Amino acid sequence: MFHIFQYQPLRLITRNSLSNMCLKLMLSRPVAFTQIWKSWFSSHSLIGTKNIILMGPPGAGKTTVGRIVGQKLDCPVIDIDDDVLETTWNMSVSEKLQEVGYKEFLEEEGKALLKFSASGSVISLSGSNPMHAAGMQHMKENGIVVYLDVPTTVIMSRLKSMEVDRIVGLSPGVSLKDILHFRKQFYKRWFDIRVLCGGDIAAEVVAEKVLDAVRRYQDSELDTFISTRSSRSGKSMEEDSYKYFSDVVTQGLALDGGLFVPERGLPKFTAEEWQGLIEATYTERAQVILERCIHPADIPASKLAEIIETAYGENFSCSKIAPVRHLAGNQFLLELFHGPTASFKDFALQLVPHLFAYCIPRTCNYLILVATSGDTGSAVLDGFSRLHDTDKQRIAVVNFFPEDGVSPIQKSQMISCQKENAWSVGVKSDFDFCQTAIKQIFTNSDFTGFLTVEYGTALAAANSINWARLLPQIVYHASAYLDLIHQGIISFGSPVDICIPTGNFGNMLAAFYAKMMGIPIRKCICASNENNVLTDFIRTGAYDLRGRKLISTFSPAVDILKSSNLERYLHLIANEDGQLVTQLFNQLENQGHFQLQKDLLGKLQQDLVAGWCSEEDCLAAIHSVYSTTGYILDTHTAVAKVVADRLQDRTCPIIISSTAHYSKFAPAILRALRIAEINQNPLSQLHLLSSYSALPPIHWGLLETLKKTGNGDHQVCAADTSVLMCHIENLIQNHFM
Repeated sequence: MFHIFQYQPLRLITRNSLSNMCLKLMLSRPVAFTQIWKSWFSSHSLIGTKNIILMGPPGAGKTTVGRIVGQKLDCPVIDIDDDVLETTWNMSVSEKLQEVGYKEFLEEEGKALLKFSASGSVISLSGSNPMHAAGMQHMKENGIVVYLDVPTTVIMSRLKSMEVDRIVGLSPGVSLKDILHFRKQFYKRWFDIRVLCGGDIAAEVVAEKVLDAVRRYQDSELDTFISTRSSRSGKSMEEDSYKYFSDVVTQGLALDGGLFVPERGLPKFTAEEWQGLIEATYTERAQVILERCIHPADIPASKLAEIIETAYGENFSCSKIAPVRHLAGNQFLLELFHGPTASFKDFALQLVPHLFAYCIPRTCNYLILVATSGDTGSAVLDGFSRLHDTDKQRIAVVNFFPEDGVSPIQKSQMISCQKENAWSVGVKSDFDFCQTAIKQIFTNSDFTGFLTVEYGTALAAANSINWARLLPQIVYHASAYLDLIHQGIISFGSPVDICIPTGNFGNMLAAFYAKMMGIPIRKCICASNENNVLTDFIRTGAYDLRGRKLISTFSPAVDILKSSNLERYLHLIANEDGQLVTQLFNQLENQGHFQLQKDLLGKLQQDLVAGWCSEEDCLAAIHSVYSTTGYILDTHTAVAKVVADRLQDRTCPIIISSTAHYSKFAPAILRALRIAEINQNPLSQLHLLSSYSALPPIHWGLLETLKKTGNGDHQVCAADTSVLMCHIENLIQNHFM
């Protein structure tokens, strides 16, 4: 079919040029005219005048897949090697490469691309085309670039079986593996859509995946969000339209008080797709997973890659970002504390500020409101303070924390992390008050409207109620499973259990989402401290806050009674019944309790098990693990370790989320290690801990933060929502006006 186009020079085929060509073809080749007219209309609904451009390494199957896609769309198929380069040069590609050499070949190849134009076609690039910037920019102007991402080991096997012994760049001392690795940077630069292609996947299946990916790319309506309190029709009682990713990142909380969730659920990965990520780095895994969760209309793949690299490239002390370490027996630790503020919150809060800055309109200032039980505060302050200076002028953050409800080191850290656009405010109450107050402020339309009109400033949230906070957490749960495969502990498909110290339920929800996306997690184990409302709920279905008072414990990050993200989970197992969710959480707010009906409790108990840990058992676990392994657990990880010991059946590996570095809780750790006299100075406590030469070593970022002089002070306010609102208005006046 393509040969029709060879009767005239290849050029951009607009509707006018198509009409002129068709007139000539009608006179000379009526059959050809019928074919091209039918071709144009049948493919126009999907790609219109755009081209589908297939890109990937040699051996990725671009030519074969391109032919199948072209047949399915009934549109022209163009292979750059066969139909453009060899026709232009009047010799084979290998002959040209041998004649002119590697560097000149790339230039000649690029020149040929610059002279080439087509429309409404499927085009298969050569493996080296993406290395010529001007040529690729020209191609991209009228095309959707689809990257056929095939694991390097698979490509090498295919090229060996095809007896390919010459590709662009291959020379003495340069291996094929090196070339394939080098080229990846160019593929990542240009693609609009990535299609994962496993080892034995048939070309027909890849072609269907290409078409599905193009349909998603063309239709952003496929990636919309609804409130957990919306009706079954998908319409919220307060909102008349769906939201997109960029909307939910900036808005945070739905106007009806619910939380945003994807209307069509999370994407599913096949076993082959997951297996293709076993050899990938953490940032590569993050890129692939987040591309599926964020529509390119919200954040293009190239920009997303840039954001991920900024977030995880240099800000983490461990090159593996989230390493998995064997502890003992069938227990493994997922170390989530190698970020700049020493907790798992860094995974989201090094990324989210950049997502937020990209998504918000340039016509408005934004103040981010955060409530923290400890770790979120310093993480969000650090993350937003790393924005570009121009973004810091229009984006600021205020962190509300319980003044007497965090560890001394956590408080020092939050005060130290204050910058010109980031502040901490202590509240004379507990975390639940801080979180509830922020929700009330967001749903106070009079106040938010006043801020917008008077100061041109909108409010947004960075707590785990913000959907964007959950996505990076999905990544590290999936990555942990893939790391166990890479280490030879399990093979893909083997089950694992996961145990997580749980307060606001966000980390646990992310693990459950990873399971829904195809990671073979068997049991999700929720570990509570003495604030064990979640444990009681999972065991009985009764969420009852009546008569409960928050207890200050050695694990303050899970000193929470109202678990916000539980609402998202209940919405999921209730078949997205927003009316039921609204009823349950209104009852919790007004009466202090609700009871889950029997069928939903049955569903919940298929997914979750729970236990809790006393203060004494927490300290005993820290001492026991250090005595037997030389490894120091933080207090939250110790809670999870105690619960895992009680609830695991030892028939499969169990991954315990180590959510914070022990340095943040030095007084409790020193007490667990049975140190008699503890200096109250946080820096002295860290120096004492460092003398133990334990694993892991003292956290570099935390130590540097506490060494800083002139950390300044922070504001403290009463537990009154109106007082918090006054603080917010004052901060807006001082920063934005």
